[in-house]
Amino acid sequence: MNIKTIRTNSKNKDFINLVKELDVYLKITDEDEHDFYNQFNSIDVLKEVVVTYVSENAVGCGAIKKFDNSTVEVKRMFVSLDNRGTGVAQKILQELETCAKELGYKKCILETGVRQVEAVKFYKKCGYKIIPNYGQYQGMENSICFEKKI
Repeated sequence: MNIKTIRTNSKNKDFINLVKELDVYLKITDEDEHDFYNQFNSIDVLKEVVVTYVSENAVGCGAIKKFDNSTVEVKRMFVSLDNRGTGVAQKILQELETCAKELGYKKCILETGVRQVEAVKFYKKCGYKIIPNYGQYQGMENSICFEKKI
């Protein structure tokens, strides 16, 4: 399998299209809470974006955004359904962590939904530890937050 990962920004058309796929998926899994979560997912503020291609087809994406002076938040992680379990997500996350390190950050945090069972397993496998829900996710029963020192 020919996998290529590029760094780009939120204006990348492949990134925009993948985020649309992600939003369709999340609208189903987030159910009634989708609008709440969606308000925190504007891609305009994302400057550090990764898109992964398999045989020239965009199949996955992710981004980081500054949370504080030592921390970035991982946002908009997504791999198309037919490319899950192929190592694409790991490549995306590693590239985001490398980018964060290069920018001088010390840790990554993220939020996912308890209903995204595969995502929860994936982040644990990648060395992320569950932390108390931060920021807008405090008190959200369907949110689970993670961090990893990089």
